[in-house]
Amino acid sequence: MQSLLRWSVENSGNSSAPSQRTDVDPGLVDYILGKPDAQLMKEAIQIATDPSKDEDTRITALDDLEMLVESIDNANDLKKLNMWEPLHGLLSTASTTDPLKMQTLWVIGTAVQNNPAAQLTYLALDPLPVILSSLSPSTNSAKTRSKAMYALSGLLKHNAQAVRQLNTTGGWLTFRTALEDSDVNVRRKAAFLLNTLLMPTTAGTFDGPSRMHTPQSASAPVHPNSHASMASDPESASTTAATMEALQKECKSEGSSLMDALISALADPVPFGADGEWERDTEFQENLVRILHTFSVQCGGTFSDAQRHALRGFFGGAERSGDSLGLSREEFTQLKSAIA
Repeated sequence: MQSLLRWSVENSGNSSAPSQRTDVDPGLVDYILGKPDAQLMKEAIQIATDPSKDEDTRITALDDLEMLVESIDNANDLKKLNMWEPLHGLLSTASTTDPLKMQTLWVIGTAVQNNPAAQLTYLALDPLPVILSSLSPSTNSAKTRSKAMYALSGLLKHNAQAVRQLNTTGGWLTFRTALEDSDVNVRRKAAFLLNTLLMPTTAGTFDGPSRMHTPQSASAPVHPNSHASMASDPESASTTAATMEALQKECKSEGSSLMDALISALADPVPFGADGEWERDTEFQENLVRILHTFSVQCGGTFSDAQRHALRGFFGGAERSGDSLGLSREEFTQLKSAIA
C-alpha cells in the first residue's frame, strides 16, 4: 500500500506516467509518506552493527528492525537486502554485549517464525551452534537465553532440515540443560518447543490463521515463503521422527536419554518460587506431561521399565489428588495405560 501511494504521489499530474517524475523531491515524499520499509531496515542494520554507536542507540535500531520484520514480506527482504550476514555476524561476534545479543536473537526469531523461505535462508549460514551457545547459563543472561529459545523455536518448527542439523550438531543436549535452567521462562519454552517438534504433521496442521501467504486456489503457484509450500511437501515440515529418535537415544556423555531427563525434570523439578518458597510450576509440568502423551499415544512411543516405574509414582500421586495435569480424562487414562 505504501509503495502504491508513493507511486501515486510521484506521478500525480502526469497522465502518461511512463517513468518516475524527476521534479518531485524524494525528501518531501519521504516526509509525507515516510521512508520505505526497505530503507528503514537498511538504516537500522547499519546503526546496529556500528561499534562507534552507543549501546542504547544500537538496541533501539534492532528494536525497530524487529518490528519491521513482523511483516513476512519485510522478513524475506532481509535476503534481498543482504542483511542476514551482518545480522548473524552481530550475533556471532565475541564483542557483542549481552543486551545486543538478546535483541539480535529477537529479530532473528521474529523473521524466521512461520516463514519457510527465511528459515532456509538463515539455515544456510549454519546458525545453530551460535544460537545453542546463547542458551548457556554461564555466559548469557536469563533474558538472552529466553530469546535464544525463541529464535531456536522459530528456526526449528515445521522445518525438518533444521531439525536434522540439530541432530548433527549435538543440539539435543542443550534441551537437557534448558529443562533444568534456573529461569522458568526458558524451561517452559524448551518443553513447549519439544512437544511442538514431536507433534505429527497432518493435513490439518497448516489449517487456520497464519502470517504466511496462502494461495487462493489450487492452481495458484506455490511460493517458498508461503503456507502452501509446507502443505504441498509435508515431509519438509515433519519433525516427528527426528524428535522421537532424539528422545529415546542414549546420550553417551550423560548415560541416559533425553526422555530420562524429561521425566527427571517432571518428577524432581528445579525449585520454583520467590524468597526460597517452593511452588509447583503448573505450566511447566503440564507441558512435560503433554510431551509424554504425544510421545506414547499419538506417536506410539514406548517407555523403558525404569521410566514407567518413575512415571507410575508421579501419576499415582497426581491421581490421588485429583489432578489431571492439564489432560482431559480420556487423555489421562490413555497415558496411564501407556505406563502401566
